[in-house]
Amino acid sequence: MAAQEAIRAELARVAAMLGAPASVVVELETPREKSHGDLATNLAMTLSKPLRAAPRQIAEKIVAALALPPGVVAAVEIAGPGFINFFLATGQLAETVREILAQGREFGRTPPANALKVNVEFVSANPTGPLHVAHGRGAALGDCVARLLEWLGHQVTREFYVNDAGMQTERLVESVHARVQQAVGREASIPEEGYQGAYVVEIARKLLDVHGLSFADRAVDDDATHFVYWENSIQFLRREQEADLEAFRVRFDRFSFERDLYLENKLDHLLDRLRAVGSVFEEDGALWLRTTAHGDDKDR
Repeated sequence: MAAQEAIRAELARVAAMLGAPASVVVELETPREKSHGDLATNLAMTLSKPLRAAPRQIAEKIVAALALPPGVVAAVEIAGPGFINFFLATGQLAETVREILAQGREFGRTPPANALKVNVEFVSANPTGPLHVAHGRGAALGDCVARLLEWLGHQVTREFYVNDAGMQTERLVESVHARVQQAVGREASIPEEGYQGAYVVEIARKLLDVHGLSFADRAVDDDATHFVYWENSIQFLRREQEADLEAFRVRFDRFSFERDLYLENKLDHLLDRLRAVGSVFEEDGALWLRTTAHGDDKDR
């Protein structure tokens, strides 16, 4: 806003005239209370130490020396210990509206001096059940972050990390296997930490529809059969999750899979690189990452 820039420039000029160091930054903010004006500055408090004077006295000198162009402010007041409050002239407020209408979607955009490549990883729900409200919240926040970064001129990639390996997916396979057995009239129970949702029944039904009732006779610990259970269950839930996100107008550029980290030995390669630069160490029978070297409160 032109008025804000004019006020900041004039405050900087007056501060320099009073003998303020060049390092002093002029801050302007919008007061919470409307009675405190449209803009306010704590410049007098900032200058109190270098000028060796009370903030209120400095504020009085600043206000007395201000020479703002006509039509910028309607009034300037000193409040409390030395805050300076500015009440903008009506014409300045109308000018802001004209700027918004003229610039449209571009209003407020300031292209960065150095555009960054930014990877925003969000949602990343486990493929072991439908999305819930907390996932929706993460989707909304992550998408807003990505859109703001793009709007500011950065190159953004949206990533969804799929946790398709580990104990949680094993419990899903066991849960679907139990439902398959139940569907053909056999006694079977969901594991204690398994998944009870109706979607597990639907996955079991689809497996039997595709592979026939004899699929229930196949041992779940057989590698080929286990893979069928795993792949169908994961894909079913991923399709459902992606459909929900699409309906929510959240898109992703890349889906990364935990399973690939193991299949392609990416974890081993990463650990080798970390060892080469001294970022990992062994202690108490475990491998540790030196996260304290990057600001963490402890190593992990």
